[in-house]
Amino acid sequence: MALWNIDTTHAQANFAARHMMITTVRGNFNKITGTINFDPANPSAASVEAVIDTTSISSTGNEQRDGHLKSPDFLDIEKFPTITFKSTKVEAAPGATEAKITGDLTIKGVTKSVVLDAEFLGQGQSPFGTTVAGFNGKTKINREDFGLNWNMALEAGGWLVGKDVTIELDLEAIKATEAAPA
Repeated sequence: MALWNIDTTHAQANFAARHMMITTVRGNFNKITGTINFDPANPSAASVEAVIDTTSISSTGNEQRDGHLKSPDFLDIEKFPTITFKSTKVEAAPGATEAKITGDLTIKGVTKSVVLDAEFLGQGQSPFGTTVAGFNGKTKINREDFGLNWNMALEAGGWLVGKDVTIELDLEAIKATEAAPA
């Protein structure tokens, strides 16, 4: 089993939620750290730990909305500067590129079990002499399960912000160098 470090310069967590019940607003976090223990020949033995820096939220297309998402109404980034994921089980056939990764997702101090639909995208040598691998994971959560309850009723009926949030991780990881035997 090889240890891979998430490359913070080539990793992103994207999210999407309904706005006014008719459109989808998307955004991302661009600071992710963590490790992946992975062997393509034995994917069910893999494990993942990832930390998303909530202060790195950006790209919703609206600076005011980004600020509101950082506030106590939503992520409360001053009190909860990270979102974490730690796998508890990986289900994949030997040699498979797709897996179901069950793990503990913690947002705003609330931990819930979620399942990521994950894919191993391949590995290769970078121009810098490192071995890199690509991974993708996707899940959908109910934001209210994590204490993200702020909302506003619409005059015509319904709510300003949808409950369901789709989260997608795009990760490049660098294989950790092995220490030479002493």
